[in-house]
Amino acid sequence: MKIMYIECNMGAAGDMLTAALAETTGDVKACEASLNALGIPGVKYSLSPSVKCGITGTHADVFVNGETEDEHMHEHEHEHHHDHHEEHHHEHEHGHHHHSSLHDIEHIINSLNVSDKVKADSIAVYKLIAEAESKAHGRDITEIHFHEVGTMDAVADVVGFCTLMEKIAPDKVIVSPIHVGCGEVKCAHGILPVPAPATAHILEGIPVYGGEVRGELCTPTGAALLKHFATGFGSMPVMRVEKTGYGMGKKDFERANCVRIMTGKSAANEVDKVCELCCNVDDMTGEETGYATELLMKEGALDVFTTPVGMKKNRPGILITCLCRPEDKEKFAKLIFENTTTIGIRYCLKDRFVLERREEKVTTKYGDVKVKISEGFGVKKVKPGYDDISGLIGRD
Repeated sequence: MKIMYIECNMGAAGDMLTAALAETTGDVKACEASLNALGIPGVKYSLSPSVKCGITGTHADVFVNGETEDEHMHEHEHEHHHDHHEEHHHEHEHGHHHHSSLHDIEHIINSLNVSDKVKADSIAVYKLIAEAESKAHGRDITEIHFHEVGTMDAVADVVGFCTLMEKIAPDKVIVSPIHVGCGEVKCAHGILPVPAPATAHILEGIPVYGGEVRGELCTPTGAALLKHFATGFGSMPVMRVEKTGYGMGKKDFERANCVRIMTGKSAANEVDKVCELCCNVDDMTGEETGYATELLMKEGALDVFTTPVGMKKNRPGILITCLCRPEDKEKFAKLIFENTTTIGIRYCLKDRFVLERREEKVTTKYGDVKVKISEGFGVKKVKPGYDDISGLIGRD
């Protein structure tokens, strides 16, 4: 299992996260070339070495029509050079700038030379930002506009990070508690507390902390990227680290202003935890049961299965069992209550042994076939994917 650990001891911003990810691939210049091939209008990525407190890492600059955002927006003072590009500005306040709505942003992202997954991830991240701005400003999400100067550079941060995440493809992403800084930050609306209201809204439900470092350490873009991709929050899991990347911020502090990302494999013969949710029903049709199990799988359950059982009053019934990640148990309990007739769900946490799994593509005379490889405990299993094989049946 491929694990990614994102350490946010000095918060997170989109540029820092993208730079750290590029380092974990082992070839920063190749990442720069692939990001510049995305086709974002007027955007050029520049990934260069940067040193903070004696640590060497990578700094990401995004040039929009030859300028970085801070060159264009020197009236904003932030701890990271891409910070509040999501700030909502009113037309009458800044009449000389054009503003992009969420619909405009979606149109830009959908026109890019990226996969459907990267498009979907990027738009989902932007929706988190727009919803937070909507709540912070008390306006409908359709009224939220993104400031023109920051629009393309924010799109570059979001799409760049989503593209590199697709390339690395971790199975599990654990994020440390996020350091948000303290004090106040100056923005177009005036002086706001740290974290700024939109950032605070995105970070709801996530472990965060303040500290002695004055200033805004976590930006809305950084918060939204972490919230979208994290499968869990907490301390570093047991893992065999293979690559470490440092993404540097622009400002200098007493502490190294960076995000650190580590990628590697889970410890061999890992004991994994799952949550098992069970309920008995005796008043659902086969069609209703089939719909419920399909829906739970579609929503990300690890497995769903049914078992015929005998229930009270001699009624034949069905035991529905849903396996999920422990942190998702409330989500799946809600889905089970909504889509079955049960009025009670039993649950327990269970340890399980798992083999490390990966997929490889094998070329056969019938075409390419995905092969599932599972290893661990001195065992190796290789099995072709059902969907690929079934598609080849009947060919000569």
